[in-house]
Amino acid sequence: MLPPRIVVTLSNPEIAADPETAAVKNQRYLEALERSGAVAIPLDDRMPAAQRAAALAEMDGLLISGGADLDPALYGEPSAGSGGPDHGRDAIDGEAYRAAVASGVPILGVCRGLQAINVFSGGQLVQHLEGHESAPYPDPAVARHGLDLVAGSRLATILGEATDLHVNSYHHQAVVPGGLAAGLRASATAAHPGAGDLVEALEATDPDRWLIGVQCHPERTESSPPVMERLWSAFVAACGQYRERGAERRSPAAVGPP
Repeated sequence: MLPPRIVVTLSNPEIAADPETAAVKNQRYLEALERSGAVAIPLDDRMPAAQRAAALAEMDGLLISGGADLDPALYGEPSAGSGGPDHGRDAIDGEAYRAAVASGVPILGVCRGLQAINVFSGGQLVQHLEGHESAPYPDPAVARHGLDLVAGSRLATILGEATDLHVNSYHHQAVVPGGLAAGLRASATAAHPGAGDLVEALEATDPDRWLIGVQCHPERTESSPPVMERLWSAFVAACGQYRERGAERRSPAAVGPP
């Protein structure tokens, strides 16, 4: 069986303040998927519409990566602490998410990706929090905090109900339990002074739907607990299973005689 093809939505490095660092950050996501045996298909707003549509039609999974803040207008709010939005990225993520939901492929969101899943599903964001944002990558000074897994969640099962987890933190926006969209639930939280518990991971309430978002950056292995590598393996395995089911549907035996 061929490896699963996973579309990765990325920010266009050419518009970043430091294009070289932005390209390295993008590459970390592709490498994480490839380590687990996937074919990573990078997609940003430079890709022609026809090529983009073909990639989304053929994908076995979707990874929504980190990046700039989403436009608050997407969740019906004026800007109140958000950074300048990347409208091209918002459009790419929205198109890819809709395609992934329609086809039922597994979905993983990282940092901005978690927030995008929540917003595109009808949820809200806290536009600014102090104390969760590390120095810009790849500065070795990294803020970390504890991660409390929700027992019995898909993420906890993947990570083996791990305890004493400390993850990196590169975000200044967040999801709180009251801002979760319908159909989503928290699978990990972290306490934040003055804000209560933050949703540090989310997943679909439907047990048959493989959809996970994490607020940390597990692709940055130098600042992630080793157990987080299991998340990449589980995601790629789920995408592989989706591909196998698709192959069965497309096989002559499944289709029947002409």
